Amino acid sequence: MVVARKLKGFLDERKVGYHVLRHHERFTSSEIAQALHVPGQELAKVVMVKVDKGLAMAVLPANVMVNLDAFAKAAGSSKAELATEDEFKGTFPDCEVGAMPPFGNLYGVDVYVDTLLTQDREIVFEAGNHHEAVKLAYEDFARLVHPKVDDFAALQTAG
Repeated sequence: MVVARKLKGFLDERKVGYHVLRHHERFTSSEIAQALHVPGQELAKVVMVKVDKGLAMAVLPANVMVNLDAFAKAAGSSKAELATEDEFKGTFPDCEVGAMPPFGNLYGVDVYVDTLLTQDREIVFEAGNHHEAVKLAYEDFARLVHPKVDDFAALQTAG
């Protein structure tokens, strides 16, 4: 599989500059960051969360975790809990499970970005599969996705 069809078409149609980074198959954000020699704070990971309205996409640096209480508040929801792969895999038909890019807008999913990620000039994220990533200017990402930005990262680091 190559870069998710929807993502590639979306970026190419808008003539957005990006780089595809290939790596050996990896499944965790820390493994991907290591394989690409990218600091964890620049690798944008996607965490799927269930909120009152359905599924939402939390996008945050790979070296932190989602604070679900803070995320619920950011999403205007009474609660938030992690979604299981079975609950979201059909939402991203052109992506391998767990490798969806942070472009929820292409799949009808609201996107929330933690403020920590907005501090980076460029971000790197999975390209819809477990062996490619995309490097893109954060400014372009924000302009194309229009994410809701808030503070929902937990202070402890992810493993």
